[in-house]
Amino acid sequence: METIYLCIIIFLFVLAVFDLIVGVSNDAVNFLNSAVGAKAASFKTILFIAGVGIFIGASLSNGMMDIARHGIYQPEHFYFAEIMCILLAVMLTDVVLLDVFNSMGMPTSTTVSLVFELLGGTFALSLIKVHNSDTLGLGDLINTDKALSVIMAIFVSVAIAFFFGMIVQWLARVVFTFNYTKKMKYSIALFGGVAATAIIYFMLIKGLKDSSFMTPENKHWIQDNTLMLIAVFFVFFTVLMQILHWMKINVFKVIVLMGTFALALAFAGNDLVNFIGVPLAGFSSFMDYTANGGGNPNGFLMTSLLGPAKTPWYFLIGAGAVMVYALCTSKKAHAVIKTSVDLSRQDEGEETFGSTPIARTVVRISMTLANGISRIMPSGSKEWFDSRFRKDEAIIADGAAFDLVRASVNLVLAGLLIALGTSLKLPLSTTYVTFMVAMGTSLADRAWGRDSAVYRITGVLSVIGGWFITAGAAFTICFFVALVLHYGGNISIIALIGIAVFILIRSQVMYKKRKAKEQGNETLKQLMQATDSTEALQLMRKHTREELSKVLEYAETNFELTVTSFLHENLRGLRRAMGSTKFEKQLIKQMKRSGTVAMCRLDNNTVLEKGLYYYQGNDFASELVYSISRLCEPCLEHTDNNFNPLDAIQKGEFSDVAEDITYLIQQCRKKMENNEYNNLEEEIRRANDLNGQLSLLKRKELQRIQSQSGSIRVSMVYLTMVQEAQNVVTYTINLMKVSRKFQMETEMP
Repeated sequence: METIYLCIIIFLFVLAVFDLIVGVSNDAVNFLNSAVGAKAASFKTILFIAGVGIFIGASLSNGMMDIARHGIYQPEHFYFAEIMCILLAVMLTDVVLLDVFNSMGMPTSTTVSLVFELLGGTFALSLIKVHNSDTLGLGDLINTDKALSVIMAIFVSVAIAFFFGMIVQWLARVVFTFNYTKKMKYSIALFGGVAATAIIYFMLIKGLKDSSFMTPENKHWIQDNTLMLIAVFFVFFTVLMQILHWMKINVFKVIVLMGTFALALAFAGNDLVNFIGVPLAGFSSFMDYTANGGGNPNGFLMTSLLGPAKTPWYFLIGAGAVMVYALCTSKKAHAVIKTSVDLSRQDEGEETFGSTPIARTVVRISMTLANGISRIMPSGSKEWFDSRFRKDEAIIADGAAFDLVRASVNLVLAGLLIALGTSLKLPLSTTYVTFMVAMGTSLADRAWGRDSAVYRITGVLSVIGGWFITAGAAFTICFFVALVLHYGGNISIIALIGIAVFILIRSQVMYKKRKAKEQGNETLKQLMQATDSTEALQLMRKHTREELSKVLEYAETNFELTVTSFLHENLRGLRRAMGSTKFEKQLIKQMKRSGTVAMCRLDNNTVLEKGLYYYQGNDFASELVYSISRLCEPCLEHTDNNFNPLDAIQKGEFSDVAEDITYLIQQCRKKMENNEYNNLEEEIRRANDLNGQLSLLKRKELQRIQSQSGSIRVSMVYLTMVQEAQNVVTYTINLMKVSRKFQMETEMP
């Protein structure tokens, strides 16, 4: 029996390595977001500084893994077999859940996922124990206070972080303005002194409070002399920052890199429990069981877990090494950083998220409130405040999302709030605080203009919603996994481990496929960074070919799918086509928006010469998609209501023409992809012939209606199909004509 549990312990540690990798991928956004977004240094330099912070933080932490040992369950009432069941269920759920969120590019809280997984697994086994016992109640088995404090801390930290991020950034911008180099003769020393002191305070209180060299005497001395230490640090760093400023060193960059190091150190030292706490609790339980259990896993109570954890140093150094490796190599970490940076971006650009009714309502209420404040504020005050927020004066590094002032505020304020939460013994999550501070500072910086606010708010709500979904999913999944493990025995253990491995492999494969599809966006990124108009035009042409080829590929696939499914009364196929059409409409909107922003990279002469063709191409692509939508909708409704199908004559007539239309779209797509328009006249003649055939079909159907030889309802849907098929042909060939004019150097007739 011990062999089975030894295998489980080994598997827990294997999962812990995966958990460290996916956990770092998720939490990397906490300490890299500000430095990466402001381009305070090269990406490799930022990674190096964060990596050093992570390794030191992990190595110095003595791993107070109490939350995994007795934070949620009361171990004195659980037997060894039950504890192992809970811990295995937690690790299986945790790895898969975090990997799913990272694959989606959405940050979530590892603290919340761990707590609610422990709560779900404990709740499952507690129900069984309460059912089989007359003396135990749920309150004896579950530490409900801890779970409730985490939930409350989530709500409070989200609101406080956002509010103070907004206020502090607004004050910082009023002091420094966007052209901060002209406004920091002496104010930079005070700002640097406050910021650096806050970072040091944060490292001592939050980052190193549980470090191995922090003896009780050291902690007590720091606690008694906190005010004196703060005063000394403030004076020292104020003088130092002024000297650095006189030496022409950018103090903001120094603050940002210091903050990055401090946050990384605190993350590793304090959040390590989220990744290796459960395996270490299992290891400790197994060692206690083998020494004192007497070979009875169902009769040995785990009272030993009530004591504090003493983590061996080699576990901590090993975990630190894995975390640094994951930080430097994980592409998923870079995707999560991109989500947070995109939502904080100062300028216009390609928006990742769409629009929702809640976001639109929030924007509308905010605009009404802002207009009301504007009416009662004196005009002189408005002009003065506006002069402090002139974005055209912003000093932003090439390719950066925001400036160093905001990056400094992000890091310093996040550090202070986390330190405050720790001193108040609130289980704040570094993810929640850093993300919401970044959102608050971006709002205060007027980065959310009317043209982007609704998308940014949707993004923030999506991420916040993801956090709460994490809690619910973690609890529910772990609840059922624990039940299956408890009742299924060894077979269920093997089966669930196999399923977890399969999900992880499948997630990796799907992530790679999705990244391959997103390669087209690389052209747009290069275009947004282009400075030369000639280079921008070439990239614009390449980007347009890529996007319009995708539209033609969609048209080819879904026109054929719609027609074939309707002729064979395939309801599932029609629903699939309708779903693809709705998704394509969103992509068309995004394509138009990003293309319009990209046009700003071209000079005036190029825009006047080629711009009209570009916009016409986008309009024809949009009409093509909407024509297929208007074709699919009545076909779906007709089939869904089980109305009479087309008769044999109608099917025969339309299917022949539909094959030719699909072939036309296919040939146009190939020409578009290869940028070859030499033989386009042949496709134009084919399109004219098809439109003639479709007009003939329309006349034939009108004659059948006149003679009352068929169902009026069937005739109506048939005429709609013919008309929209004509539109598909017309818009396809028009798209090719304007695309040729946009792509070619010389004007074509």
